[in-house]
Amino acid sequence: MTLLDGPPRVITAGASLLAESLREQAADVTAVAWRPPLAGTAGALARILADPRRHAANELAVHRLTTARPYLVGVRRASEVLRLPAGMFLHAGPPITWQRASGPMRGALIGAMLLEGYARDEREATAALSAGQVRLEPCHQHATVGPMAGVVSPSMWMFEVRDAEHGGTAYCSLNEGLGKVLRYGAFGPEVLDRLRWMDDVLGPVLSAAVELAGPIDLRSLIAQALQMGDELHNRNRAATSLLLRELAPAVADAAPATASEVLRFIAGNDHFFLNAGMAAAKVSTDAARDIPGSSLVVAMARNGTDFGVQVSGLGSRWFTGPAGVPDGLYLGAYGPADANPDIGDSTITETSGLGGFAMAAAPAIVRFVGGEVADAVAATRSMYEITVAEHPAYQIPGLGFRGTPVGIDVTLVARTGVLPVVNTGIAGRVAGTGQVGAGLVSPPAEAFTSALAALADAAADPFADGPTSALR
Repeated sequence: MTLLDGPPRVITAGASLLAESLREQAADVTAVAWRPPLAGTAGALARILADPRRHAANELAVHRLTTARPYLVGVRRASEVLRLPAGMFLHAGPPITWQRASGPMRGALIGAMLLEGYARDEREATAALSAGQVRLEPCHQHATVGPMAGVVSPSMWMFEVRDAEHGGTAYCSLNEGLGKVLRYGAFGPEVLDRLRWMDDVLGPVLSAAVELAGPIDLRSLIAQALQMGDELHNRNRAATSLLLRELAPAVADAAPATASEVLRFIAGNDHFFLNAGMAAAKVSTDAARDIPGSSLVVAMARNGTDFGVQVSGLGSRWFTGPAGVPDGLYLGAYGPADANPDIGDSTITETSGLGGFAMAAAPAIVRFVGGEVADAVAATRSMYEITVAEHPAYQIPGLGFRGTPVGIDVTLVARTGVLPVVNTGIAGRVAGTGQVGAGLVSPPAEAFTSALAALADAAADPFADGPTSALR
């Protein structure tokens, strides 16, 4: 027995009072950050952890996610590539009806009605949407993601991204730029004029340019941008510059008459890459879908009312909770009272190991979302607690080139009580306002606990989701 032969060395967890008292007595104390598991999850966790499929399923899911090789292969109209018929719009987040839609979602839907000529004015558009004359479906249901309101209508042009490793394809609309834009729920004349220019000029020019330039390796661009100070959600300055360098010669060759106009538009919008990056994240996380027994999150998305998650082993089911209002910095005279709850499919970046999970790579992001550089580093470090891997290609210089945390596991979220970190723009709650700020937001815990309960039920009947041969 040597326990009492030397000075005590103590490990403490939970409340700090004991650690502080011991330190005052010159004891060697190591404090361990600990949180109780999310309330009511103990039984579900026990059943899931006993599922013999889980370990191999999660290994396969995260391997597929991290080995995906997304390439930008085209720019095409939604009506063509999504077979989006007249009278149907896509939107961000889990399914939503007009009656439950928030202000920015309603504003974007009204704008799409006016853009497509389905209505002559706001009043007529509102009446048609309220009467259910337009069918609304989530972007994720159509291999698509959309920033903020994420509304996609037939005439919009889409980035087409293909996974050269696993064969999947994903889409995202083109970025409109800053200020009053449709994605934030604005639908005034300047918004519609810009969208019509994108339809007439930007879309066709980019389509021709990508065809000339050949497939563009987005995984490589993202990896480089992380080394240059982007986190690929709310900071895309380096990634946009890299994409512009790839496209500029082909734009000049494809459309000499409008090349300067197109290149000036892209160069004037530091977020232009975001939409291509979202499609790259979507095609990567989709590669990890539908693996029986896997507890990996493959989508997080918000519609301005609900925050939803999808899990690999649970198919296309949504598990939701109320979307929270981000905490951050506001533009001009705007404040928290002007903010809409969290909205957009752009949390697909966090789902793939970017965005809030990579904030340590982008110290300048704190000037946009608030806080200090140390907060950005702490946010990334905390995400290693709820993920099962580090991305082999997406690395953070400030952490010794450690891979970004990737592969959110709902069991780890439940066991640690740590929720994913999301950085985001903030939309005004009143339709037509546009962006009012940017900040950080936490998902609702109930989205993860409800997914956990469903996983526990599936673990009790392991053949309900398909044969275990799917793991091979």
